[in-house]
Amino acid sequence: MSDGYVKTIGPTSDSFTHYWRIVAELESGKTEVFWGHTRSLAEARRKLVPADDAAPTRGWKSFSFEIAELVETRS
Repeated sequence: MSDGYVKTIGPTSDSFTHYWRIVAELESGKTEVFWGHTRSLAEARRKLVPADDAAPTRGWKSFSFEIAELVETRS
């Protein structure tokens, strides 16, 4: 992610391709973070519309939405 955060997920049989993250700043100054995995870039991009809709109802002063491609690594 843009701040250098690296998310690691365990082995899965699902075919995830992308990771998305919302970092929301609340009116109180606190932060909420939401994330998930999707099976396509298009599916990840569709998460932005619900985030826009959620912002006023959840009291978000602002938020950032990021998508990163998942990279498989072997240990």
